[in-house]
Amino acid sequence: MKASDLFVRCLENEGVEYIFGIPGEENADTMLSLNDSPIDFVLCRHEQAAAFAADVYGRLTGKSGICLATLGPGATNLVTGVADANMDRAPVVTIIGQASTTRLHKESHQNMDAIAMFRPISKWAHSIYDERNIPEVVRKAFKIAEAEKPGATVIELPEDIAENNVDLQPMKTGKTRRPAADHKAIKQAVDIIASAKKPLIIAGNGAVRKRAAQQLVRLAHKSGIGVVNTFMGKGAVPRTDPHCLFTMGLQGRDHIIEATDAADVIISVGYDLVEFAPSFWNKGDKKIIHIDFWPAEVDTDYPVEVDIVSDVADALWQINEELNVRFDNEGKLPLFNIEDHKKMRDTILDDFAMEKDDASFPMKPQKVLWDVREALGPDDILLSDVGAHKMWISRYYQCDVPNTCLISNGFCSMGFALPGAMGAKVALPDRKVLAICGDAGFLMNVQDLETMVRRKLNAVIMVWIDGEYGLIKWKQQNHFDGKHSELSFGNPDFELLAQSFGMWGKTLTAADQLPGALTEAFAQDGPALLAVPIDYAENMKLTKRLGDLQFTI
Repeated sequence: MKASDLFVRCLENEGVEYIFGIPGEENADTMLSLNDSPIDFVLCRHEQAAAFAADVYGRLTGKSGICLATLGPGATNLVTGVADANMDRAPVVTIIGQASTTRLHKESHQNMDAIAMFRPISKWAHSIYDERNIPEVVRKAFKIAEAEKPGATVIELPEDIAENNVDLQPMKTGKTRRPAADHKAIKQAVDIIASAKKPLIIAGNGAVRKRAAQQLVRLAHKSGIGVVNTFMGKGAVPRTDPHCLFTMGLQGRDHIIEATDAADVIISVGYDLVEFAPSFWNKGDKKIIHIDFWPAEVDTDYPVEVDIVSDVADALWQINEELNVRFDNEGKLPLFNIEDHKKMRDTILDDFAMEKDDASFPMKPQKVLWDVREALGPDDILLSDVGAHKMWISRYYQCDVPNTCLISNGFCSMGFALPGAMGAKVALPDRKVLAICGDAGFLMNVQDLETMVRRKLNAVIMVWIDGEYGLIKWKQQNHFDGKHSELSFGNPDFELLAQSFGMWGKTLTAADQLPGALTEAFAQDGPALLAVPIDYAENMKLTKRLGDLQFTI
């Protein structure tokens, strides 16, 4: 068969159902091979959007999301989305075209060393120089992308290699079992937990993958220890559970930081330092138990007492079993009283509800998020773009289920949420999907509204309007005594913009319109655009009320 046919068969063998991308001349053979494949090619309007869609598809399914582009500018346009997937731990396999191998050694049209460009932002990147290597290269790309911690891999297929004939079949696929935790490390961890006075659990993005959340909830209940989640660890413990102490990562003196300051033992579960540096929460002499798929990062503010490197769910299960063996027969479980955290939890819950009945307009961020939480079910998905709204979502929007609030908080890339919503709706079509964007980030990938209209994907895109780069302004104001540089810009008429794409759109003119507008938006046959003027004077009010901000951008 033709090598491009074998390549597509290898993708089918890996269980690929969708590819997001934009083809070019150099991968024309691959595209024609896809015509005879059950794989659905989602034709996008920008390569960056294709990469973000694959990123979210990978996060939600645990299977590799696939994005495709041609050589040169097609490949460079993928870079931001691929880097986001890699740093935010989403399995993505990137496919790029390349010029014929007969001209790669010299200066030629659109020729660049794309593999060298992708290496620093991926787990593995390789070019296929012989069609006989296709089964191995494809199998390796998927195996590496999906292995913990997941990330991005890149396959480059030169056009002349794709045209060649080959007589091979795809390689057999299979699961790789992750190693179990060392029994000595488990016993040492339980020793430290048992001798602790005020332990606390920090749940990161590794706690919402691979069944880890279920064992984490067991540990919290069995031990009586409260759980704080990072931005990307939302839903690891349900928001209604008294062991859930909500989200860290926003305020220097937020309630959560008070709890971490008081803790003598921190159990970090799937915690990634790329999200929120330990220097922000470790101000004292704490014993840290690190539980993750990889060894702990070396950081002077993260001195690990016990480094448990294994499948996270297995490590938590072993700790739970060790607690049973030591303490359950004596009736000593839970070891700690979760009621000790009730006052703080109640204070935070009161804070969340403080503006729920506010009727002012432009709307306060807290009020918008209260109404959004009421409109979305426990399994529905909210995606946050990057901007001032991300900080409000991270603090005020809490979850019942893992992976129902997706935030780019490793790479923190603007433009993530709109195409991410496209990927979410393709992956999980029966769930409501809402993307919240700032008016700056929204316009960075606005072109793929057309893709969503064409595909009739009923995701709702909510745009918070302030006409500024609001998060940068907030940060500058905080650091420079209220001063900031020029950050304002103009906006289109959002209703007319939606109409021009052939979709439903509405700009709110009063706060009480939001619940009804959300209902109407989710009832559409395709995407919907909802523009909400926001009162970002609340930014500095929050700074003043809770203390000095520590931004994670």
